[in-house]
Amino acid sequence: MIYNEEFETLPREALEALQVKRLQQVVQRVYHTVGFYKRAFDNAGVKPDDIKSLDDLKRLPFTTKQDLRDNYPYGMFAVPMSSVVRVHASSGTTGRSTVVGYTKRDIDTWSELVARCFVAAGLTKNDIVHNAYGYGLFTGGLGAHYGAERLGASVIPISGGNTKRQIMILQDFGPTAICCTPSYALNLAEQGRSMGIDMRALRLRVGIFGAEPWSDRMRDEIEAALNLTALNIYGLSEVMGPGVAMECLEGRQGMHIFEDHFLVEIIHPDTGEVLPPGEKGEIVFTTLSKEAFPLLRFRTRDITKLIDEPCVCGRTHVRMERVMGRSDDMLIIRGVNVYPQQIEEALLAIEGVAPHYQIVVSREGALDELEVLVEITEGIFFDEMQKQQAMKEKIERKLETELAVHAKVRLVEPGSTPRSEGKAVRVIDHRKKG
Repeated sequence: MIYNEEFETLPREALEALQVKRLQQVVQRVYHTVGFYKRAFDNAGVKPDDIKSLDDLKRLPFTTKQDLRDNYPYGMFAVPMSSVVRVHASSGTTGRSTVVGYTKRDIDTWSELVARCFVAAGLTKNDIVHNAYGYGLFTGGLGAHYGAERLGASVIPISGGNTKRQIMILQDFGPTAICCTPSYALNLAEQGRSMGIDMRALRLRVGIFGAEPWSDRMRDEIEAALNLTALNIYGLSEVMGPGVAMECLEGRQGMHIFEDHFLVEIIHPDTGEVLPPGEKGEIVFTTLSKEAFPLLRFRTRDITKLIDEPCVCGRTHVRMERVMGRSDDMLIIRGVNVYPQQIEEALLAIEGVAPHYQIVVSREGALDELEVLVEITEGIFFDEMQKQQAMKEKIERKLETELAVHAKVRLVEPGSTPRSEGKAVRVIDHRKKG
């Protein structure tokens, strides 16, 4: 099933013609309405009329999260506040929040794109959606809510937290789909089991998970725990919120980027050079239809690659692989680049390891030390010391093979690492303190 057949199956030539037209329009608009972009264009020696093809995109300056913070709160808006009907913001955990605005038309576009995502996941108006993304300034809750309503599905706006009540609602209200972070899905499954509930017997058949990087191994864990099909959704507050890209039920191999609304590039995270198709790098977005808060060449810091082979579902838009991590989440341990998701993938390949872990980085003298707290199943934790030691060594060997750097493993008892009611905190880096 496809929500908007006309645009989601556009032949490549027609899609690119539409992109050029929309790019030229947005470039003209931001140059004349957003002081930041006028200055950036003038500094780069570029005029809006210079943009004649998609190839000219690389002549435009990048936009970074710091640029958004420097223009806090409304300096990047391209319309007056009287035209803005909604404001969202990032959590601001690494500095000032980035503030985003939406016109009525922006909300309408966003709703359609999330509805496209839900249809790609096999949902219809007959589904009941348990929406456990956080409502409020975070874009996840309301973004998913409006998309489900656009589709005509029934929405349970449960938001995040209050896990025991969520489990009761899952039992009593009979939702067929759930939206939340993958780590929270595991938390729900685990707490449900501890309450003596068969979480595999719920009516859930599809889970739409995003807002944090997660591995294919984590997908397997969630599917086994909740007896559903787990699909990946991608978005980020600055570009729109959820609904920028979505994995389809038929292909389950990369997420379709809705290219009639977003131009996408992959760049080298250090040099900014545009990379050819199929190479892994930082994904960069240009919004083509946003009115209140258009962005040109926004650097996401998310590391992935594009897939341009046709998908069995019939959608013609390019796909992106699941995000393997963020360039600013990458750990450099004794000169080796390590992504938390690599550690997750390696851990979950080992039988007896629970899908809960924490990474602790410290510095001993001049050397970086990597320690991974690994939860193991009860049977192993309460086993004899000799077997525990053998398990610890097995995990250390696996991590060293996968990461090319030694990690010290500490086995911890089930339930002892922090559980997430939103985005999981996987890394504690003591090197950043002091």
